Amino acid sequence: MKIAITGGKGGTGKSTIATALAVEFAKKVKNKVLLLDGDVDCPNDYIILSIKIKKAKAVYQAIPNWDFKKCIKCGKCSQACRANAILFVKEKYPIFIPDLCVGCNACSIACPTGAISKTKKQIGIIYSGKGYGINLITGEMAIGYGEASPIVNAEKNFASKIEKNYNYVLVDTGAGTHCNVISALLGCNLALAVTEPTPLGAVDLELILKLNKILKIPTKVILNRSDIGDKNLIKKIVKKYKTQIIAEIPYRKEILEAFSQGKPIEDENIRKIVEYLEGSK
Repeated sequence: MKIAITGGKGGTGKSTIATALAVEFAKKVKNKVLLLDGDVDCPNDYIILSIKIKKAKAVYQAIPNWDFKKCIKCGKCSQACRANAILFVKEKYPIFIPDLCVGCNACSIACPTGAISKTKKQIGIIYSGKGYGINLITGEMAIGYGEASPIVNAEKNFASKIEKNYNYVLVDTGAGTHCNVISALLGCNLALAVTEPTPLGAVDLELILKLNKILKIPTKVILNRSDIGDKNLIKKIVKKYKTQIIAEIPYRKEILEAFSQGKPIEDENIRKIVEYLEGSK
């Protein structure tokens, strides 16, 4: 069973709950839980769990390489580049900005003289580690690189070679509803949307529920910090999208202390979520 822990808005406690669920599952099926941290902009599952990680693989992206002997200075490569990674000045050779390139290869296709071949650059790193009976795989995007989804895709591809050995695969997505989140969600059997009872929590919950409806991924809601705001904001969205709140986790000092000490939270509500998921498997 592959379960995404997502939520749209950042800061709702998504990673805290994802790591807690992984630990709780591991108590039942030791060494049969795989946790993927898909928040490659700011991975923190290994920090929350105090797991030591090691480099498993570098992630590369194809980028263009010009042969100026063939270049006729037509500027078509710059016109084709939607990422604005190629600057063209009339009668000058193109100026390439690697940090903006997303590796789409449009420039090479547009070039009428075949002057553009491929080279590569490193855009991220995949790490792995173990702890609490969990196998953790996490990705990290290179500083200055702007598109997270290729690293998420590489991380999922790396995990696909071993995930058949696990009873549960938990995917902790990044915040928002951008391409990197979509990449993390694809292939999941179920999504758990972690939200909070605030106006921003409600707005972003609706966005992720709308996205998952398009992706045809069944989604249930976890209401974190359930006692600090207006629950009705969330209940209206949940009713609109015909789903349900499967757990309400109150704001508790013990959770903050565990988080600050690099320990997974232990909470009766986490156990109830695991029981619910086992029943729906």
